[in-house]
Parts: sequence; C-alpha cells; structure tokens
Amino acid sequence: MSQLARFLAVLLATCLIAPAAHAHGDGAPQPVDTTGLEPLGEDWRFVNPYRGNEKAIEVGARGYNSNCARCHGLDVKSGGMAPDLRALEPTEEGDAWFLTRVRGGARRDDRVKMPPFDGILSQEAMWAIRAYIDAQPDD
Repeated sequence: MSQLARFLAVLLATCLIAPAAHAHGDGAPQPVDTTGLEPLGEDWRFVNPYRGNEKAIEVGARGYNSNCARCHGLDVKSGGMAPDLRALEPTEEGDAWFLTRVRGGARRDDRVKMPPFDGILSQEAMWAIRAYIDAQPDD
C-alpha cells in the first residue's frame, strides 16, 4: 500500500470516528443543569455569589468540561490555545472580565475566538463555572 493510500485510509477512518468522539463536548455551546443551586433571579450579579460553594463547584465542573475545556484545557490547565483562566484573580474585576467575556464571547480579526454564551448559559451556570475555575490550583 502506498504512503498516500495509507494516509487516505487513516484520514477516512478519522472522519468516520471523530464525529462520535466528544471528550470535551461537541463544539456547540451546551446548557448546564444547575439543579441544587440557589436561583439568582433576573438581575445579573457583579461578584460571584457561589465562590467556595461546593455544589456550585460540582455544577461548574460539568459546565466547564462540556463548554470550556476544549479550548481552555482539562482541569483549567491551558495548553496555550486560549488564556489560562487560573490566572484570573477571584476579585470583582476578575469576575467582571469573566462575565463580560463569557456572555459576549470574543472576536479577533472578524473571526470568532470564543462563542457568546449569553442566552445559552444561565447566570447560575456562568457563576458556577467561575466557582470551579477559582477552586483549581494554579500549580
């Protein structure tokens, strides 16, 4: 079998298998089940009300892994493709940056670098993800 034929066989096999492999979500933003978290109401909070909340960290882990890990890395350890979120300080300024970026997404050179999650993730889901990020060691 020629080298080109082997390459094409591997490429075809990858294309047939890859759609079924969703280790870090399927690429489309996914809603997050926030059952068990205190509802936050209609008005957006400016400081994370769930920081240190174990249930929120658990919910945030699921939300992060299905929406964020593919770019920001497993266990919030970025491989360089996207910012390392562990460097984001757990402060009001850090919370404001996080919320603005998650809600509005990011574009560079008219290309989507991060999709907007407003209308997909609830306020509870966003703050739970932030709680999970804050709980990760920055080793």
